[in-house]
Amino acid sequence: MSLVKSIHKWLSVLIGLQLLIWLGTGLFFNLMDHNKSRGNEYRVKSAGYSVIEHDRLLTLNTILKQSELKQPVNTIKLIELLGKPYYLLNHYQGLYQHFYNEHTLVNAYTGEQVIINDEMAQALAHNSYSGNGEIRSTQKVSPPIVDFLKEKNTVWQVAFDDKLNTSVYIDANSGRLVGHSNDDKRFADFFFMLHFMDFGSTGSFNNWLIILFALFTLVFCLTGVIWVLELLSKGRYQRAFSKK
Repeated sequence: MSLVKSIHKWLSVLIGLQLLIWLGTGLFFNLMDHNKSRGNEYRVKSAGYSVIEHDRLLTLNTILKQSELKQPVNTIKLIELLGKPYYLLNHYQGLYQHFYNEHTLVNAYTGEQVIINDEMAQALAHNSYSGNGEIRSTQKVSPPIVDFLKEKNTVWQVAFDDKLNTSVYIDANSGRLVGHSNDDKRFADFFFMLHFMDFGSTGSFNNWLIILFALFTLVFCLTGVIWVLELLSKGRYQRAFSKK
C-alpha cells in the first residue's frame, strides 16, 4: 500500500503542474488578440484572374500528351499565379492541402512545365504581402516547417525585414500560399505547444506525450480509489450523527 500512496502523491504533483499550465495557457487564449495570433497582419488577398485568352488555352489532351509527364494524373485544375493561367496537375492527392501532395505546374498557353524557383517564389510572396519590409532571405524548406508544423510539403520561405519578422510560405510545387507567420504568431504558437503538450513539434494534440499523460491520470485516479477503499476498511471515514 505504501507504493500505491507514493505513486499517487508523485502523480498528483505532475498532474497538478500540468493543470496549472492548462489554466494559464487557457487564460492566455481568452485574452490574446486572435487576429494578431494568426500572423496575417500584412497578408492581403491576391488579385483576381487577369483576362484569359481562352482561344490560347491548350486542351487537356494536349497537356496529357506532353512527353515530360511520366506520372499518372489524378486531376487537372486551371489556376492563376501572378496574373497568368496555369494547369495544376495532381499526381498524388492528400486528404487536405497541407498533407503530402505531388503536383506538376504547366503553362496553360505553351504547355511548358514550370518549376517554381526563388525568383517566382519571391514574386508570389510579394503578391500577398502589404508591409513595407524588404526581402531578407529566400530558402527552400522541407518538413517539418517550424511555423507550420502540419504542412507536409516542401515550401519556399520568403522572409521580410519588417518589424514583425514576417515570413511568407509558398508551396514549392503548386505555388499555393501556405500562409504568413510573424513574431505574434510564433509567440501564440509557443502557448499552443504548452497547452497541447506538443513538445515533439507534431502540430497536433494527438501525440504520444499527451496519451502517456492520460494514462498517468488514469493511474492517479485508480490509486486514489484504492487508497480510499483502504481507509474505509480501516474505519477512517465515520459519519457523525448529531444526538437528539
